Amino acid sequence: MRSVRWAWLVRHKKKLSPLSLLGTQVIGFTAVALIGRFADLVRPYLVSKKTGLPLSSQIAVYVVERLFDAGSMALITSSVILLSPSGSLPHPEELRKAGYWGLALTVLGTLFLVVVRLNGEAVASFFERIFSLLSKRIGLAVADKIRAFHSGLDTIRSLSDFAVAAALSLGMWLVIALAYLETTLAFVASPELAAMTPAKGVLLMIVSGGASIIQLPVLGWFTQIGVVAAAMSKFFGVDAEPAMGCAATLLLVTFLGIVPIGLIWARFEHVSLKKLTEESEHAGEALAHRRV
Repeated sequence: MRSVRWAWLVRHKKKLSPLSLLGTQVIGFTAVALIGRFADLVRPYLVSKKTGLPLSSQIAVYVVERLFDAGSMALITSSVILLSPSGSLPHPEELRKAGYWGLALTVLGTLFLVVVRLNGEAVASFFERIFSLLSKRIGLAVADKIRAFHSGLDTIRSLSDFAVAAALSLGMWLVIALAYLETTLAFVASPELAAMTPAKGVLLMIVSGGASIIQLPVLGWFTQIGVVAAAMSKFFGVDAEPAMGCAATLLLVTFLGIVPIGLIWARFEHVSLKKLTEESEHAGEALAHRRV
């Protein structure tokens, strides 16, 4: 689904078959799983090499992709929280407030996206003047990010472009939420996990996603397992042993499961994940220096 979405987002610049970028996604996420967030630029770097499109344009697509991910997660989470029956979730009042805030931020983010798409240069200039009051360098950096974001939004030229990208994003995150639910339900020896509801599964997905933002090589796996297990114990009353086992299995199913396929794929492509990470990082830094 990520391959299809990326191909859709670049279709105005180059026509690609929906699954032609599948390898770039598999190898890219394998690099992130093994090397950490330092490898985030591997996917846009590989897409740039494969398609011949400028790296700057693919980094912009990556930013837009991440915004669709964040918006989809926020929309799904807020909807689940607000539509869940009373008493079905722990700390209902706090979660309901978080749900309303999530919806509000999603709406504001969408409006910001529309404004930047329509007049990105004006928005960049406005924020440059505001942040330059603190530091001229910060002002230039913020304006540069907004201009890069505007460049990425050039991939969305109509309401249908937005609708298809949003539908793919929502569909993908619903599948991910289903993976969390099915994995927890498999732990039938734990009454709390065996009785897991879709709403609770979505909460676990959000906790896991938050723990993975700063993904360190290997060490980050255990941090994420610990955070998710602690959330299960605190919010749902799951005993420590099944909570730890379920958290580890969730990491395998939703994140590390791609690693064997990615390593084999990289072997067939004759690429080194470490070298790709270094090359993409250097290319990103060179691009940033040219902008400055």
